[in-house]
This record gives sequence, structure tokens and C-alpha cells, in this order.
Amino acid sequence: MSAALNGTGRLSPEVREKARETARRMGYRPNATARQLRAGRARLIGYVVGELADTPWTFLESPYFARLTGATAATALARGYAVVLLPAGSLQSEWAALPLDAVVVADPVADDRIVEDLLAARIPVFSDRSVEGRPGAHWVDVDAAAAVGQALDHFHAQGARRPVLVVPDSSTRFHREVTQAHRAWCAAHGVPERTVRAAEPGNGPVIRAVETALTSGPDRPDALLLVAEASPPLVLDAARRHGYAVPGDLLLVCVSEDETALHTEPPVTTLSLRPDAVAEAGIAHLVAVLERGLRETGGALVPVRLDVRASSVRPGP
Repeated sequence: MSAALNGTGRLSPEVREKARETARRMGYRPNATARQLRAGRARLIGYVVGELADTPWTFLESPYFARLTGATAATALARGYAVVLLPAGSLQSEWAALPLDAVVVADPVADDRIVEDLLAARIPVFSDRSVEGRPGAHWVDVDAAAAVGQALDHFHAQGARRPVLVVPDSSTRFHREVTQAHRAWCAAHGVPERTVRAAEPGNGPVIRAVETALTSGPDRPDALLLVAEASPPLVLDAARRHGYAVPGDLLLVCVSEDETALHTEPPVTTLSLRPDAVAEAGIAHLVAVLERGLRETGGALVPVRLDVRASSVRPGP
């Protein structure tokens, strides 16, 4: 019975499922504490969002981080691990003593203290590519340069020649790479580099940055790549307030997991960072490290997905 319920032993799938069904009818529940003692693990994974360290619980208001967090928790649970949400910043006494098998640090900022603290405590860290090559650290990341290239190439193919980028004022690896890739693309295509930074996360600050991008400079932009998260309907409203028709005057692509983008008029083209795929790749690597003794500190690069909709397609004659 124990082997069937714990996924161990050399049992056929039919025998294993029959044993599990019998256990369910009898009300049997495996003893988690006993399993932990045998395995030497608590099967607890800490989860931290480094980018929002100053407001540690607001990341669940972000469609991207909400999807990433939910997918991480669900994927981990399917592998027999529970996810514990932790405050960002340096290690706190309230949770430093928890028997964590590993900690996922999503989007750490540059020189994030929590990464240093965890590695010093010899707790495996799973994060983005900023930890590449560090003993005890493993990474899963998205291809930021490819993401920017896909969006800007799409604009260019639609005839846009004055794109503007709105990006968070953030020191995460992803946002640094977005800015560098945008600069390189503009130089390669002979296009003026126009970038506006959103001072803080949230709809209010990001929409103000969008309005600045649409109203500053000698020429009106003809394309907007919004990497800072904001509600797509609010972005469209801001464009209309300033006299832009989308997509007639302005092509629009948002880096977003917000499903409202499908239901706006026009529907908004989104660049998805595929948080579900990031979570699956990260947890698969984590399990390989914890349970199969994988010692290499490598990682995986997840491709992004450009979902082209009417907001970025130039109307025909």
C-alpha cells in the first residue's frame, strides 16, 4: 500500500491505481511526517518576488506574477511539494528557521540580498539567469532579447518607424536586457531610440508613463511597446485621450498576461512571457536537483510568445 501511494516500488499502473482507490474508500491518508523523516526533506519550497521587495504582497495584483505564483504552486504540489509565500528583502527571523528545501526567487533585483543570504545558508536557490554559475543556484529565464526583437520586427513589418518603449524603472535582469535589446535594435535599423520609464509599478504610474511617451518628443510615435504592466483597456483609453486611433495612428503591443486584452476594441496584441511554462521548467529542474541529485548549476531558457491581434496590424486601404 505504501509503495503504491508514494509512487515507489515496481508496480504496474493498474495495481497502483487499484491500491489508491482502495485507500480512498477506506479513508486512508499517508503519513506526511513519516515520509519527511525517511526522505530527509520537509517538502517545502519558499517563494519570493524580489522585484516588489518594498511592497512584498502586492505581486498578486500583477497578472504575470499571479499566474507565475499559481502555476508554481500547482506544479510543485503535483510533485509533492508545498509552496510557502515569503516576504521579500533580507532573510527574516520569522521564516529563516523554516525547514525549506529550496527557495524560488522570482525576478530578483540587482545585488539582491536574499539570494546572498540563502546561498550562505546553503539553501538551493532557483531564480533567473542573474544567478548563473553560482554554486547552489539554478535558473529558468525568458529570452528578453528575442521578445523585444519579435515585437519591434512586427512593428517594422507593419510600417512603423517611430516606436517608443515604456519600461519599468527596475534593475531586474529582464528589464535591463529589454532596454539593451531595444537600444541595439534601434541602432541596427537606424531608428531613434525613444524610451520612457515608469517610476513605480501599478496602473497609475504606468499610464502616466504611457501618456508621457505619447506626448513628448518632436514627432508623435507610431508604435508603442509597453513592457511595464498595465491594464490594456486603460492603455487604449490613454491613447484615445491624446488623439491616437489604435491601430490607425498607433500600433500597440503590451507585455501582459491580462486576459482583458482579448476583449478590448480593438483586441490588444500581447507578448506573453509564458509564466506557466517558466513554472513547469523551474519545478522540473528543482525536483531533479532535490530528488535525483543533479549537481550542475545550469538552467533553461523559455521562449516568449507574440499573440498578434488587431491593435498592432496596420489597417488596409
